[in-house]
Amino acid sequence: MTNHLYYGDNLDVLRESIRDESVDLIYLDPPFNSNATYNILFRARSGEASQAQIEAFEDTWHWNDAAERAFDDVMQSGNAQAADMLRALRSFLRDNDVMAYITHISVRMLELHRVLKPTGSVYLHCDPTVSHYLKVMMDAVFGVANYHNEIAWKRTFAHGGADRWGDVHDTLFYYSKSNVRNWYKAFQRYDEGYIDNKYRFSDERGQYRLVVLTGSGVRHGESGRPWRGYDPTTVGRHWAVPKAALDLLQQEGSSIPNGVHERLELLFQKGLIRFPEKSDGSLGVPEFKFYLPKGQPIQDVITDIPPINSQARERLGYPTQKPLALLERIISASSTLGDTVLDPFCGCGTTVHAAEKLKRQWIGIDITHLSISLIEKRLRDAFPGIKFEIHGSPKDLDGARDLAARDKYQFQWWAVSLVDAVPQNSKKKGADGGIDGHIYFKSGARTTEKAIVSVKGGGVGVKDVRELANVVDREKAKIGVFISLEPHTQPMVKEAAGAGLYEGPTGKVPKIQLFTIQELLGGKRPRIPLIERAFKVTEVENTEEQDELDL
Repeated sequence: MTNHLYYGDNLDVLRESIRDESVDLIYLDPPFNSNATYNILFRARSGEASQAQIEAFEDTWHWNDAAERAFDDVMQSGNAQAADMLRALRSFLRDNDVMAYITHISVRMLELHRVLKPTGSVYLHCDPTVSHYLKVMMDAVFGVANYHNEIAWKRTFAHGGADRWGDVHDTLFYYSKSNVRNWYKAFQRYDEGYIDNKYRFSDERGQYRLVVLTGSGVRHGESGRPWRGYDPTTVGRHWAVPKAALDLLQQEGSSIPNGVHERLELLFQKGLIRFPEKSDGSLGVPEFKFYLPKGQPIQDVITDIPPINSQARERLGYPTQKPLALLERIISASSTLGDTVLDPFCGCGTTVHAAEKLKRQWIGIDITHLSISLIEKRLRDAFPGIKFEIHGSPKDLDGARDLAARDKYQFQWWAVSLVDAVPQNSKKKGADGGIDGHIYFKSGARTTEKAIVSVKGGGVGVKDVRELANVVDREKAKIGVFISLEPHTQPMVKEAAGAGLYEGPTGKVPKIQLFTIQELLGGKRPRIPLIERAFKVTEVENTEEQDELDL
């Protein structure tokens, strides 16, 4: 199994690296506006400024030459429906930022349609403020007949608005490429109150509720005749054996007889029917024991998967991070073991994490090294020994120099990944306070400490080492890791040695440690004791979907 993580513009990667009809499932969550304040596309002044990933798109998603080229690509694509729909939207919206956003997503939709297998599916996760525009483009690209669901996920807890209904949900559109699609019945947990209220009985088979074995209306055949002393005709009904009852018999190894009375008798002999006794001693309507299935079939309103809160173990601090359980549900429903899952806007890597956990192949694409470094660390922490290929990141010193010259922030995020650190992404560019990343480690059974990572892509001197030592003290960290593109000077080495040692549970290590990019590419690593992993691999159940009762 070969998995791939690509750094770069997803349109270029799709066109150059992903084969036609090679992907079974696509999930995409294009960054738009996590706070519904229009702070990027509509340029309102309310709400927080965009975070790292959206910053990477900010220059692109305005109506400019890039948007015009994307529009022309759709016009020349050969998909007449997509071209007509996008042209109609442009005539309505005009050349503004929202139209630029829709245009850039539309040209990518065409590529996603190309790489999707005929049996494949696609889920577009979007903000309701633009979902209606994206829906009509999905109709044009994938076909109205291949639309299956609009799924609402309750992404936040209830809150009030001053002049409108509280906006608490995201929208996901579920399409397939053709009318022959992969679908695997998936289930969600029942509400405990529902179980206690409905499934109030139990025996050796489990919890069950009682379902009457008759249907409305009189019948004159076998289903209308008395059985075991009860005549359904007297109350205007007839015998009706639920399919779930027959399925249960088959699961227990019984052959299903043809006659209605024979089926009822077999159910009775198996202990699956009971005759309630009325207060006057007469028999009530016979009832079938309907046992609690392992879960409720998934619904198009998802309320049982909460958003990631500040205490969640999987939280990375990424502004648009989705819960792992949400992606596991989508992947389980529309793919099976060994299928290939693609996320072209993979952000902090929840999709590829879920795909790896569920034993799928995966492809992730993102335009920022911040995301790629987050994902790389996340996967290596969660799945020790995992193998995957990273494309587009520097592989040698010349590549590192080129990246630093083009974008110093992307260079910093990439360099941080070389020491398995968590990137510092909570602040805007240029306001990192001398911190480019953190490495967390254990100093005792219950004590977690941190190391500060600082990256420099230009000239370096002794003052940089001194500043890092000050940041380490200010942040109450234990170790400082200094990474530079250029070689260290002798005064820098002396300054670092003068900072002293940190004594941890596995011995003493330098408090300030210096590394060049060349050394890190050669395999040298910081001396950090007992690095704690942020993600742990949990026991994964066999996710091959099984037949369940037809509810």
